[in-house]
Amino acid sequence: MSEVIAEPAVMTPADIARLRQVGNPRVSPGGGAVAFTVTDADMKGNRYARRIWLAQIGEAGPGPRPFTGPGSEVLPRWSPDGSRLAFAAIGDDGRSQICVLPVAGGGERFVVCSAAAPVTELEWAPDASALAFTARDPDPGQYGGGEEKRRDQDMPPRRISRLLFRFNGAGWTADRPSRVFVVPADGSAPPRAVTPGPFEAAGLAWAPDSRSLAFTSGRDEDWDLNLAADIWVASADGTNPPQRVTSGGAGYSLPAWSLAGDRIACYVNPTPLESPRNRQVAVVDVASGKEQILTARLDRNCASLGIAVSPTWIGDDVLFAVEDRGNVHLYRAHADGSGSPSQVAGGDRWISEWDWAGGTLAFVASSPLTTGELATADLPADGAVASTERQLTQLTRPFSDAFTLVSPERFTAISADGSEVECWVMAPVGVTPGARYPALLNVHGGPFTQYGNRFVDEFQLQTAAGFGVVYCNPRGSAGYSEQWGRAIRGPECAHDPGTGWGSVDFADVMACLETACESFSWIDSDRVGILGGSYGGFMTSWAIGHTSRFRAACSERACNNLLTMEHSADIAGFIRSYVGPDHLADPAAYLRHSPVSYVREMTTPLLILHSEDDLRCPISQAEELFVALRLLGRDPVMYRFPGENHELSRSGSPRHRITRAELILDWFRHHLGGEVTAAGHQ
Repeated sequence: MSEVIAEPAVMTPADIARLRQVGNPRVSPGGGAVAFTVTDADMKGNRYARRIWLAQIGEAGPGPRPFTGPGSEVLPRWSPDGSRLAFAAIGDDGRSQICVLPVAGGGERFVVCSAAAPVTELEWAPDASALAFTARDPDPGQYGGGEEKRRDQDMPPRRISRLLFRFNGAGWTADRPSRVFVVPADGSAPPRAVTPGPFEAAGLAWAPDSRSLAFTSGRDEDWDLNLAADIWVASADGTNPPQRVTSGGAGYSLPAWSLAGDRIACYVNPTPLESPRNRQVAVVDVASGKEQILTARLDRNCASLGIAVSPTWIGDDVLFAVEDRGNVHLYRAHADGSGSPSQVAGGDRWISEWDWAGGTLAFVASSPLTTGELATADLPADGAVASTERQLTQLTRPFSDAFTLVSPERFTAISADGSEVECWVMAPVGVTPGARYPALLNVHGGPFTQYGNRFVDEFQLQTAAGFGVVYCNPRGSAGYSEQWGRAIRGPECAHDPGTGWGSVDFADVMACLETACESFSWIDSDRVGILGGSYGGFMTSWAIGHTSRFRAACSERACNNLLTMEHSADIAGFIRSYVGPDHLADPAAYLRHSPVSYVREMTTPLLILHSEDDLRCPISQAEELFVALRLLGRDPVMYRFPGENHELSRSGSPRHRITRAELILDWFRHHLGGEVTAAGHQ
């Protein structure tokens, strides 16, 4: 009797709960092991379980194994001698503990200290005497001290004196600034803040002598107006005020000390008030503040949104990531600026995190068919080429083996002005020759981000539901020349004026759709929809106000009114950095590029999705569009997600992510063909 082999299933929204994320690799000092995190959905608790795993490098060692329990334990950090791991354990109430565990021989975890907020950065002092961490520091006069937790109605009014006083996903920041703390590794004293004042501090890095730390912060009188952030150095004992290393005006981030302690590598945006820029890798001399840019020849963005890994020193070289045409690669450059940067790890993939120590490079790389696995390679400090890569984990393979997943096909579209636009298409699962299927045009957020060769659960869900998927990187995207990214700056901009949002970028996404319809016979060009979130939501709203091409649309967490967005979002000044003049001097420039200004032309059936705690694109952006359409007698449908912020689709609660996916698929099934399957969702 022959064995029956089960066919892989097609992915459904409920399968979001089975997605697994590998991240935050840290190589042991000797280069023989890697600590990393694994994130799984906990559907019963409607949360995510995050635990630390260990993997030995080499065939002789044991396979990857859990090191901590299924709580929320993150930021694994090896002690300088490699015998212990420090990490942060985040409680459901947002409080944190800094813990240390011996790596070999078992033993109890030692709690070094507690913090009143989630710990976001953690590092050992090079001499192992202390740990530094970054966390928000609630004002006890506002929130109460110790174990006291005041209700909102028991708090005094908040005093606001700067534009940036809250942040999406973090909430209030004016009375909860992010600080760098130092605590003795043996827990013999409480943590002490080494970054005083009401200023945000991030990107901590220990100096090699363990006596001081570097960090980035805007600390001048007008930090909220100029959006600049400098590199500062603070004494680890907190006795001296921080000293500024850089000269001001630019936006620096994620510093990393050289082994000799005389230089700091970092990322730099030269003009924070004039978005976007291809951020560069720089090396700054600590004594003089003199700066050497290492990456100008690449003309690519070297600090991708969502990747928070400092440039990494390898001897006298610096390792960093580069966004390039839908991929994220690793490059290496000489710290003195000589020669051209060379690629260390390339290919059609997305490298999201990495680390190097003891001659070993470890990184997490994803593809359209996997959420990311951990790989290593030998990478000597002497400049030799990296050895053949070894994949250390196969933790996402059970998911990819269980489902029929679709790989994208790349194609090029020619926009209205002759520009070439990089595009991708994904056919529905089980596409039958000669049959025609509805298609969904997806638009990414940002706008200075990129689509590319990484796993996107939404695309796999759409193809599994019988839709074709079309997407592209229009002008305004990252991953290309700086000119490509800055093409949609406003025409009123003093420097590098462009055509504004909703201009050549709109032409590019429409060219992508029409080229796909002409090139792939399985697409039913009469049954197409459009959707996107954030800037992608802007483009969706803009599109249905300028064309009747689409049968249905889903505008999610959108920027619908750039004028009101400028003064209601958590990042005041962001829209101005694209438009040019501020909204007080030229409100017409903002309204001209706002989808809500064209609401009378919107006749396409529209689904509006928004999170009630979204501070990046406040929910008023959804309300403005919904109210305007309804007053015109149209029939928009709006869903509001309680307790979620701008990151709903990526890191929202598992149940809400599943519900969101069901709503979107059912909306397009209803309007593009196919039955509505989820009860109550029309």
